[in-house]
Order: sequence, then C-alpha cells, then structure tokens
Amino acid sequence: MLAMTYRGPYRVRVVNKPIPQIEHPRDAIVRVTRACICGSDLHLYHGLMPDTRVGQTFGHEFVGIVEEVGSDVHSLKAGDRVLVPFNIFCGECYFCRKALFSNCHNVNPNATAVGGIYGYSHTTGGYDGGQAEYVRVPFADAGPTKIPDTIDDDNAALCTDAYPTGYQGAEMAEIKRGDSVVVFGAGPVGLFAAKSAWFMGAGRVLIVDEYEYRLDFARKFAQCETLNFRDVRDPVWYLKKEADWLGWDAAIDAVGCEARGSAMQRALGVRPFKLQGGSATALHWAIDAVRKGGVVSIIGAYGPTMNMIPIGDAVNKGLTLRMNQASIKRNLPRCIEHIEAGHINPKDVITHRFPLEEIGEAYHIFSSKLDECIKPMVIPPRATN
Repeated sequence: MLAMTYRGPYRVRVVNKPIPQIEHPRDAIVRVTRACICGSDLHLYHGLMPDTRVGQTFGHEFVGIVEEVGSDVHSLKAGDRVLVPFNIFCGECYFCRKALFSNCHNVNPNATAVGGIYGYSHTTGGYDGGQAEYVRVPFADAGPTKIPDTIDDDNAALCTDAYPTGYQGAEMAEIKRGDSVVVFGAGPVGLFAAKSAWFMGAGRVLIVDEYEYRLDFARKFAQCETLNFRDVRDPVWYLKKEADWLGWDAAIDAVGCEARGSAMQRALGVRPFKLQGGSATALHWAIDAVRKGGVVSIIGAYGPTMNMIPIGDAVNKGLTLRMNQASIKRNLPRCIEHIEAGHINPKDVITHRFPLEEIGEAYHIFSSKLDECIKPMVIPPRATN
C-alpha cells in the first residue's frame, strides 16, 4: 500500500509499505477513504514532538471502510463505513470508565500522561496513522463509530478530531449564557471552538490570530469578532479594554506549542534552543486576558517538558484551568446532532484536497500558510474502489 512516512523535520514522502494485518483479536483493518492533515501534525513535521521516529506514518484524522475484523470484534463487520476517533482506547480501564478516553491506561507505555494516538510519535504509543491506504485499528470494538447515513465522509472526517476537539474546548470553558469568550487561534480547532461557544450560550465570541485570510474565514464561518494581534501593540491590553477592563469570562487556547507573538518564547520553545515544550505565548495571553474567577480552556498541543507559564497570575486571579486531549467518542453524539440539525457543516473548513501521492506538497502548503489553506484533506487512491 501507499503510505506517508516521516523522514525527519520538514521531510515526508510516500512509500510502499506492507498492508497492515490483524495482530490481536480486537483489531480491525480499515481501508481509508478520507484523511486530513491536522495542525498538530505540523508539530511533528517541524520536529517539535519528542520521539518522532523516521518511518512512522502520520495521520490521526481518518474515516474508511472496514476490510477485516478480529475474532473478538462483534460491533463491526466488513463493509461498515466508520469514523475512527484519534484516541486509541480500550474502553475498560479506570479512565475509560470515566469517559476519559484520551487518558486510557492500557494503550501506551507512557500512559502516566496521555493514552494512545494514531500516527503521533512514540510518546503516544508509536501507532501508525491513517495518511495511508490502510490502517490497523486496535480495540476496534471500543473506538470506531459507524457513520450515520445522514453524514458524508467529508463531515465524518472532521468528526475524528477537529470538530469534537473544538467542541470540548468550548465545553471545558464552562460557558454560561451571555458569557464573553476569546479564542486564541483561527485554525480549524479554533474555528470549531468559536462556533461551539455559540451553541453553549455565549453572548460574545472573538478569535485572535495573525493571518488576515484566517480571520476573514473566521468571521464568515463562526460569525465572530476577530483581532489580528499584529495590529495592536499589546494584545492583552487591547482585550482588557474590549472587556470593560475586567477581562473575558473564558479563554480557549487552540494554538498550542507553536504560538507566535513572543520572540523569547519562540527562541526557547520552538527554535533554536527547544528548551521548553513549545512557545506558550497564547496561554500567557489567555491567562492574562480573562477576568478574575474566569476559566481558561487548553486544547492546543504542547510537548511534555516544562513551559514558561505565569501560574502565579492564574492563582492570584482565582482562575479555573481545564485541559486535556479531547475524548472524541464522548462528544460525538452531540456533535453529530448539531450536523444533522443543520447548525454546522464541518466540511466547510476544507479548503484543499490532495491525492495521497502529493502529500509532501500538502504538508508544505499547510505548514507555510500558502494559498490561504485552512484545512487540507488527503484522498488515497483506493478511496472509491
């Protein structure tokens, strides 16, 4: 089969790899029909996530057709159309029983923190991902969800990570009716967080970013206010002024470890030194922009090492900090309801489609913010066979 493989920072290529096989009775083999490149994949592509090994196939956002199931899988059969949450989880451990599927204790040797994630370095278990023609899906009786006939493959692909992650970002922000919400990052997850904030009763939503094409897209897709932080001397001062000098009720960090806006944070966390688990600029701004007693929701990805975070400000302001990798399957029913009711059409964020054979170009365009790319989708050659 054809599969994307990592060759080192800023280097990916498509190679022939063996089609995966059933290795455990709870496995399934899925033929991929749609995959996406996520902003989190760019952290791997840029060499910022530890233990990203040459030869791994990325891709944690994918849907497809079940080709084969192991002997202990009874909830799926060959021919089923499924979306596969980016979390790999057993469904039975202490954390899975609490619906903390992203923290499953049985799928990752490093499970003192995160559980398993498809195609996301050996820090999250070393599983190959779905930017390929086929993928092995462990614990197939727990993770994959049959796609309703009302949902097409494009919308389903956005339900494997970006949309439910944005939804959980808004959920963790504990939004009450009429609350003001500031979202840092106008990528797909930030867009979905802003859109979901309205579902939860927000009275005002503003997205912060540096790229005008993304902010223009945010105004149309999420019907929200926007701020280009390059246009103001001090983004926190501006945001406080916009909130009657009290601060916003909630802030959502949908940027993570590659935030811009601070030369020091970039130098220490991104390049050249990489002494931190990324640049925490957006998180700084989130903590400083919310009011006393407010909530900061963190869904942006950071490395596992330390970050320069103003925890004293958070303590003295009495903030609530909530964070996690999204537990996709827990949020799926509500997310699908919003699609079926016509409240949201997730595939509207897809701006580019690439054949799998051109995935190197797809990464380059997405990473370099070329051609006003918001979300690239990858189509394997066997997608319609």
